[in-house]
Amino acid sequence: MAQAGTGGRNRPLSPHLQIWRWGPGMTVSILHRISGNGLAVAGLGLLLWWLGALAGGAESYATFTRLVDSWWGMVILVGVSWSFFNHLASGVRHFVLDIGSGYELVANARWAIITPLVGILFTAAFWAAILIR
Repeated sequence: MAQAGTGGRNRPLSPHLQIWRWGPGMTVSILHRISGNGLAVAGLGLLLWWLGALAGGAESYATFTRLVDSWWGMVILVGVSWSFFNHLASGVRHFVLDIGSGYELVANARWAIITPLVGILFTAAFWAAILIR
């Protein structure tokens, strides 16, 4: 066992990142964190901007809608909606894991692969429903 710290006590060292094999569980965990931070930063900023535009009157709201209707505004809206649906799907996966189910290797890998696909599918369905109207 390698020595870490002072005092001459033997403590195990954490293995280096290069020995870990990348898996679907790691990917879905990272995507969960990215989508949560995206919702917290971009989603909250967009919500506060929208509320400020509502409170600011007709001219302020017109400016908000003009900027949101631009191509980059649509990119932000699609990104926020993807963050929501991905975080939701991943949260449901974590809930199932929290109740003690889905820890088998094959089932865990399967749900880790399905989770981001569900987020993409729900985002596409959401925007299809909005744009068809």
